[in-house]
Amino acid sequence: MKKKIGITGQNGFVGSHLYNTLGLQPDKFERIHFEREFFDNQEKFDEFVGQCDVIIHLAAMNRHHDPQVIYNNNIDLVKKLILSLEKTKSKAHVLFSSSSQEEKDNLYGQSKKDGRELLANWAEKSGGKFTGLIIPNVFGPFGKPNYNSFIATFCYKLTHGETPIIDNDGEVKLIYVGELVQEIISQIDSEKTNTLYEVPNTSINKVSEVLQKLEHYKKLYLDNGEIPTLETRFDLNLFNTFRCYFDIKNHYPVKFTQHTDPRGAFVEVIRLGVGGQCSFSTTVPGITRGNHFHTRKIERFAVIKGKALIQLRKIDTDEVLDFYLNGNEPAYVDMPIWYTHNIKNIGEEELYTIFWINEPFNPEDADTYFVEV
Repeated sequence: MKKKIGITGQNGFVGSHLYNTLGLQPDKFERIHFEREFFDNQEKFDEFVGQCDVIIHLAAMNRHHDPQVIYNNNIDLVKKLILSLEKTKSKAHVLFSSSSQEEKDNLYGQSKKDGRELLANWAEKSGGKFTGLIIPNVFGPFGKPNYNSFIATFCYKLTHGETPIIDNDGEVKLIYVGELVQEIISQIDSEKTNTLYEVPNTSINKVSEVLQKLEHYKKLYLDNGEIPTLETRFDLNLFNTFRCYFDIKNHYPVKFTQHTDPRGAFVEVIRLGVGGQCSFSTTVPGITRGNHFHTRKIERFAVIKGKALIQLRKIDTDEVLDFYLNGNEPAYVDMPIWYTHNIKNIGEEELYTIFWINEPFNPEDADTYFVEV
């Protein structure tokens, strides 16, 4: 039987990743839609809570010029959730997103600690099910710069002509947002409760070391189109995060440097520090390939001959990005993760395309999800 999952903060950084990942398993999970305005509409909030088998409470304020506003806002949201849980006599398993800042001397951390304890008290008094998640620093694609993490800020600045500044070069415990989402899903599956569960970090890095890697990615990839060496899972996750911050609309298509002589023409399609799989395809006029997305793979479409339309759409938006390529000036487009994409032959001759992807296809773990652009 499918579990009905509701996420407060559904459109936020972690919430959107969790919501989209749950959507990849429609036979297992049913997502109950949430909107921020439900907090101010008791009837709609009660209707939302009453439908859920599991509620992940992510909605919170992270930053404000007045720390007291942060505290008051976050506690108010918890109290509204508890009121609705009591009114609806909910039996949902409530998972609360707290922070490793709980033990620090700031009102954000205090709001998380007090909010977690309020929900734990609710569960104890009502016989409800509750899990409090202590989460380390989270990074990943689509995080807000100057809000979600220092990595988001660094990525944005490096891709927008600004210079990142390190305020405190300490060691930071990190978890990639995709890894956090899998941790939350495992908690949903286990159905176990724990008022204080410390989500393990997956890496520890000095701030300066992270910035050094990102500056390297900018030089190799953004400036020269070269895929850097990615030795660890953290490197891959950091690189995929970086790729989501530059201006995709105006960056692609990237034209190759073409060398011609009496024999014909030559272009270097890709230079890389990782392995993977390189494929060649022909496509007859009018045919479209693709209409799928990846959550971790790096992929390049290079048009060598013919005319093509490459389309991209981030899966939780309606905006379609169109890129027109012509083999007379060979060019490429790289596919950001979580963007469904396709390629169509819009010419009158066969389309020649070279596809590169950073890992060979594995049908047991394809990381390929079919969604129309």
